[in-house]
Amino acid sequence: MLNHSAIGQFFGMLILGSLLCANGLQADDWPGFLGARRDGKSLETGIQKDWGAGRLDVLWTVQLGQGYGIGSVVGERFFQLDRVGVETRLRCLEASTGETTWEYRYSADYEDLYGYDAGPRASPLVDEDRVYIYGVAGQLHCVNILNGKRLWSVDLNKDFGVIQNFFGVGSSPIVFGNSLLVMVGGSPPESQKVAPGRLDQVVPNDSLVVVLDKRTGKFQRKFGADLASYSSIQLAKLHGRDVAVVWGRSKLMGFDPANGTTLFEFPFRARSLESVNAATPIIDGNSIFISECYGLGSVLIELDEEFRSRVVWEDRGRRDRSLETHWNTPVLHRGFLYASSGRHTQGSELKCVELATGEVKWSVGGFGRASMTFVDEHLVILDELGQMLLVKAVPEQFERVTSWVPSPSQGIARLKYPCWAAPVISDGRLYIRCKDRIVCFQLIP
Repeated sequence: MLNHSAIGQFFGMLILGSLLCANGLQADDWPGFLGARRDGKSLETGIQKDWGAGRLDVLWTVQLGQGYGIGSVVGERFFQLDRVGVETRLRCLEASTGETTWEYRYSADYEDLYGYDAGPRASPLVDEDRVYIYGVAGQLHCVNILNGKRLWSVDLNKDFGVIQNFFGVGSSPIVFGNSLLVMVGGSPPESQKVAPGRLDQVVPNDSLVVVLDKRTGKFQRKFGADLASYSSIQLAKLHGRDVAVVWGRSKLMGFDPANGTTLFEFPFRARSLESVNAATPIIDGNSIFISECYGLGSVLIELDEEFRSRVVWEDRGRRDRSLETHWNTPVLHRGFLYASSGRHTQGSELKCVELATGEVKWSVGGFGRASMTFVDEHLVILDELGQMLLVKAVPEQFERVTSWVPSPSQGIARLKYPCWAAPVISDGRLYIRCKDRIVCFQLIP
């Protein structure tokens, strides 16, 4: 039987749903990296399209410690991960006010090989009554969504012999049924003697993906002969079969998530030692698109029923590459990819590319490297320098609708570099992360 509290919550949800429907707003949770469908797209509509000075309401701002990832939203809870001193901190904030409901901390020892800050890179993952956080040093924690109490934790870097990647751990886990799939990429004992940064001398130990019981954290299985990347695991139906699509350090692979059986492998990494794969694979039907910025550019492959791959088109060997994404994952909408292209701040471009052919429909400069989120037939684009604009998601031409103008009266003079996380949109609110804060805007009046 339902207790009185559960009954109250149940009817509260019904009333809230009625109010949302009455106001024409379809609230869309954002429970993890790139949203509920891991595609960087929100289902909400009715956005404000004039962002002149002071016209885009700022609901709240919250100061942050170190880190590069943005939070996740479920209902009226916003979960943000950062680092303060020697501790990694998860905070549960009221989505409407930014007030802290609870926080959870743990000690994490990490120093970046290239001098980047020591904060977390991955977004929290919310599933049912739990929140999962994967820190830059490879510690995975599971806490209760209501009070932040730790339920379990594991040190995956230690358990699987992970050799520190260039920028630490940055891949977000994903839930499959009662399991949690995590990109780990460990190595055998002999690789522990390799000098820092010499990943070309490091050997994998078949633990690219580690599968844990999501309720207890107990090890279930591991699979994948590769080291970890900064790309995140995708789950998809390919030819009617559940497939975990994983882009590791050196190749794109597909696995049966239930047993770890390898379904396909497609080598794809630039020759440079310091090259990394970071964008998340995009899956359309039985085709997979991946992109990087260290020399190979992009490729679209198609899988037949036997999971044999065929290259539909690729940038490899071409001087004029269609798309070279860095950390940002493109948005796919109606057969067209929208993304930032370029390895460095200078020279980066916003592009629209036809998925089926690789044909560039439009390309615009004047921005740093950028991330974007789709909503209501538009793209909210945030470049690393703090420029934020709204663009129509159409292939005919680059059509800027509006740009955000900082208003000192709202307590924000500008968004500080680096802004490397894609915007989050949930329940009419737009969440932006810059170097030192989260800013929450009212995107849908």
